[in-house]
Amino acid sequence: MKTMLLLLAAAALCAAPAHAQKMTAAQVPAAATAAFAKAFPGVKKAEWEREDGQYEAGFTQNGQEMSVLLSPAGELLETETELRPAQLPAPVREALATRHRAAKVTEAAKIVTHKTGAVTYEAEVSEGGQRRDLLFGADGQEVAKP
Repeated sequence: MKTMLLLLAAAALCAAPAHAQKMTAAQVPAAATAAFAKAFPGVKKAEWEREDGQYEAGFTQNGQEMSVLLSPAGELLETETELRPAQLPAPVREALATRHRAAKVTEAAKIVTHKTGAVTYEAEVSEGGQRRDLLFGADGQEVAKP
């Protein structure tokens, strides 16, 4: 029994780094904070997290909830802008209504990958008591998570 508890505790500790870790701006590499300040000069307050070796800043700009993902070296990787579910493109809403009828969209966002300019749409759905994120192209085709 003790062995089982120790194994479960070890598994929980190993899994913990996979979750986002909140941090202060002072804990973020200077290159990342400098790139953020250059890209979003009007933003005075951001909430920082570290996940999978990248840094995410959550903030509000012009009344819009946004987040930006940066590498430790300060490369702007992607920008996410929160949307109301009704603001998702019509093909995405149609795909959700057709292929995920029982799902309720609880959050939505537009994601722009900076290196390629690719735009995807994220719908956080609640279905059968489970929450999950679905990604779509503007044409309504579901895409795999990177």
